[in-house]
Amino acid sequence: MSDAIDLAALPQDFRWGTATSAYQIEGAVAEDGRSPSIWDTFSHTPGKIDNDDHGDTACDHYHRWRDDIALMNRLGVNAYRLSIAWPRVMPEGDGQVNPKGLDFYDELIDGLLAAGITPSVTLYHWDLPQTLQDRGGWPERETAEHFAAYASVVAERLGDRVSHWATLNEPLCSAWIGHLEGKMAPGLTDLTAAVRASYHLLLGHGLAAQAIRAVTSGAEVGIVNNLSTVFPASDSPEDQAAARRHDGHVNRWWLDPVHGRGFPADMREVYGVDLPERPGDLDTIAAPLDWLGLNYYFPATVADDPDGPVPHARSVRRPDVPRTGMDWEIDASGIETLLLRLTHEYGARKLYVTENGSAFPDTVGPDGTVDDPERRDYLVGHLAACASAARKGAPLAGYFAWSLLDNFEWAYGYAKRFGLVHVDYATQARTIKTSGRGYAEIVRAHGELGRGTA
Repeated sequence: MSDAIDLAALPQDFRWGTATSAYQIEGAVAEDGRSPSIWDTFSHTPGKIDNDDHGDTACDHYHRWRDDIALMNRLGVNAYRLSIAWPRVMPEGDGQVNPKGLDFYDELIDGLLAAGITPSVTLYHWDLPQTLQDRGGWPERETAEHFAAYASVVAERLGDRVSHWATLNEPLCSAWIGHLEGKMAPGLTDLTAAVRASYHLLLGHGLAAQAIRAVTSGAEVGIVNNLSTVFPASDSPEDQAAARRHDGHVNRWWLDPVHGRGFPADMREVYGVDLPERPGDLDTIAAPLDWLGLNYYFPATVADDPDGPVPHARSVRRPDVPRTGMDWEIDASGIETLLLRLTHEYGARKLYVTENGSAFPDTVGPDGTVDDPERRDYLVGHLAACASAARKGAPLAGYFAWSLLDNFEWAYGYAKRFGLVHVDYATQARTIKTSGRGYAEIVRAHGELGRGTA
């Protein structure tokens, strides 16, 4: 597998990791003082999740984290991206801190470090405390302020051992899919609420970056965005304009403000919603970034759709393009294109691929093994594209495969499996898949190259 990847293009201190998020794996949703999040509420709303699945138990990582660290060691990774559950740490969203919640993450971080694994901590992976949603959620400014206070609490407790911090994971999903499309928590379909949420999410990012740096020294702070390469369905001016709008919706709206460019004027016109701006906000949102995280899964091909919802661009299915079990196009060139765009257009100083992976229907063989050649090929193809981007100058410092474990895949429930490790949800048995063993081979080959033993 590793022969197909230009491993020499990657730095010797490259971070090879896997990624997860709290609600998708932890379970124990009512234990040790944790309060409900918006995802607890959403997943228990009939009809919102495939098969009416929910994350009450998920992968039971809350009780099995030691076993999961042992799995990471078997994969040979030297980094792990996890998220903190806000309602576990501050059950009311603000005010009182739950000691048992912090204790869990404190022990988890110590366990990772003892295993030689560097923790990369994401503070918000969509699990807003329901109490704050009841007070208006992300469309309200106070949620951004409460987020900064929560960030300060976590950084003060863990900052002596954690240096790598992400404020937000994929704010696009929180704002657009959660408040505009209604397909994710909190399940709203309100353009004004969605635009206000997008603003306050990015304001929360800036405030949290300040808060982290105020209580810990040497912190490396970044933000994680899911981005797509965007292509027009034809050469027509209408489709070209649609592609520009779609790029604004999924890429520029999230990249421009944090790089000091403000919110794109063309998209402000498309949305037609007044931003809840106050003096100084744009400077706060543009807090210096030590690194930028890219989550990449698929490209977008779009056509003009003037009567459709914003951004008035509809997805077009390209024929003869391979697709994952999520029905997402497979196009490894997109990850290289985006890494180079972030390098040249936005001047990124350090980049991480913070998520990249694929879902396919897995089968457990008679001998108990899980052979997943499609996922293995996806992994190799995208890592080869990452190495190519690094060879061309992208300051790529690490790659986190999504995901360590099969898990609760949001509105898709448990039917879609992204893990390098198979999870039998009935027994919680873990089995490293062929793709996981292949990833371990790549990590090992890179390490040997650095030691001159390849």
